[in-house]
Amino acid sequence: MKTCLITTKTYQNHDNGHGHPENANRVTSINIAIDNIKNTEWVETKNFSTKLIELAHDKKYIEKVNNSFPNNGLALLDSDTIVSSGSKQASYDAVNSVLTAIENVQDGSYQNAFVSIRPPGHHAHSNFAAGFCIFNNIAIGACYLVKNYNLKRVLILDWDVHRGDGTAEIISNKENIFLISSHQYPFYPPGDGTEKVRGHFNNIRFFPLKAGLSSIEFCKIYEKISLFELIREWANERDLIKKGDSKTQLIKLYEETGELSQSLLKGDKDGVIDAIGDSVVVLTNLAELNGVSIETCIQSAYDEISSRTGRMVNGTFVKDE
Repeated sequence: MKTCLITTKTYQNHDNGHGHPENANRVTSINIAIDNIKNTEWVETKNFSTKLIELAHDKKYIEKVNNSFPNNGLALLDSDTIVSSGSKQASYDAVNSVLTAIENVQDGSYQNAFVSIRPPGHHAHSNFAAGFCIFNNIAIGACYLVKNYNLKRVLILDWDVHRGDGTAEIISNKENIFLISSHQYPFYPPGDGTEKVRGHFNNIRFFPLKAGLSSIEFCKIYEKISLFELIREWANERDLIKKGDSKTQLIKLYEETGELSQSLLKGDKDGVIDAIGDSVVVLTNLAELNGVSIETCIQSAYDEISSRTGRMVNGTFVKDE
């Protein structure tokens, strides 16, 4: 099956002013790059009810947005979000494009979809604009999937250099929607971008990254996400985090290290694999019980040892002083 590509002509009419970094050239460049890729085809954006925006935004905020568009020139929706006369239709078409993508995949017409739109959305909160974002297109789409298709799990994966703070605020109390955001931290936007942010339903995972991370290091972050997330999900389903405690998990860790010792002495490879795996599960739970993620602990340890020098002495690495 093919991938449907969706864009709009109206994105070009959303004017942020001369020299603004969020401009039409960003989307135009993407559209040129993806044009004529094998097994893809462009699809027209459909129109949906504007009421669907209320899935993610307050009515008063939507009214404020609608009243903010000038007849000519530019206006400020907030301190850093500019709108023009063409921004209204561009904003609604951005939402429509996401919903069109969802419909085309859900009805089986396409295997997946790629949406190339602006204004962007992930900084837009339920009741205010921010970071050049007016409506939170992806949050609206996720809410639409839950409401219209009764999906039990929807994942939003946000890998922008900036944290998806608006998306996090909107979905934090929505049990069926999960957000993973990897972003440079500390950086824009202000606020807590650490792994301590969890959401009301433990449905948010922030992965704060240092500036200058290489592509290989970045990919490794995502390679680690899936299994640790499955462990956390397993633990939460059994109330190990909500009702558990560090002391119990520490005793469990002692048990697992004991089993590991026995397996090593016996040369039992399967036993070694089982004991190490169980120890990782316990350590993941211990981290959660103490308000940090296992990924952060591992990253902290790696940062400390990555430049360490030393030598091997009788089978042990002795670091240089």
